[in-house]
Amino acid sequence: MNAPAPPAETLRAALAGLLDGLPPKAAAQAVERLIANYRGTTPTHAPILRDRSDVVAYAAYRMPATFEAVRAALGAFADAVPDWTPGSHVDVGGGTGAATWAVSATWDGVRPVTVLDWAEPALALGRDLAAANPALTDAEWQRSRIGAALTIGSTDLVTVSYVLGELTGDDRASLVRAAADAAQAVVVIEPGTPDGYARVIEARDRLIAAGFHVAAPCPHSAACPIVPGTDWCHFSARVSRSSLHRQVKGGSLAYEDEKFSYVAATRFPPDPAPSRVVRRPQIRKGQVLLDLCGPGESLHRETVTKRHGLLYRSARDTDWGEAWPPAAP
Repeated sequence: MNAPAPPAETLRAALAGLLDGLPPKAAAQAVERLIANYRGTTPTHAPILRDRSDVVAYAAYRMPATFEAVRAALGAFADAVPDWTPGSHVDVGGGTGAATWAVSATWDGVRPVTVLDWAEPALALGRDLAAANPALTDAEWQRSRIGAALTIGSTDLVTVSYVLGELTGDDRASLVRAAADAAQAVVVIEPGTPDGYARVIEARDRLIAAGFHVAAPCPHSAACPIVPGTDWCHFSARVSRSSLHRQVKGGSLAYEDEKFSYVAATRFPPDPAPSRVVRRPQIRKGQVLLDLCGPGESLHRETVTKRHGLLYRSARDTDWGEAWPPAAP
């Protein structure tokens, strides 16, 4: 018997036929409008995804990038909690369900899954796509206003991905409080922009105040050492570009890099990375320069040279966003 395809491949296959029957020009125009809305700074008071064509365009264009960003964040989180697997999952503002696919790609097994979103067309399409993933066939897709009135049932894991930017400050606070009250672990992912990072830090502070421990990306639960306004913490996930990506953005590369910021926090003590690589490593002749966030609220650069032997080889293979030093094999 053939092994089932990995969730990433299954998702790509499920997305491949979404644009059938939707004129390419209409899809491109919908994507351009959605990008303008999602990059805006004014919170919306109605769902951005209005109808099936909006949702199809969004899913084909954005779902692979959201999936890869969330999967990268969850991978770092899973490394910090190696003996823990979520027994249940609630995805807040999950839309078409990219985060639910990323959870199923991170932890094997079937678990109760609930997706909350206020856009019924997104929920409907997410439900259709989930039929291709055995881990999600019994997921519940519930229409819910994401804001002060939000209630979340008790669960092991809550994910909140690419949602906070659509909310007012009060609604952001309410959402994070509701997630903290409901879950053993909360993972928040936002675009890797200064504003996205600021929303992640705001959520991080609220989770710590609620008694959570930061599991990733930070090596500690102390204050972020970045001076506000001088820089921002973000990471990158590589995404295969679909035909719609190329149609809207142009260019010839078969991939693009999705920048994201995130925080993963738990009610139970995690085992965070000793340090985290927070910039792309600089590989020079005989040495590798690593910019690290370390314990004790420190940002520092470490130079690893050939005289470090095996550690130098590890440094050459280490990527932006990974733990440092690498765990022993």
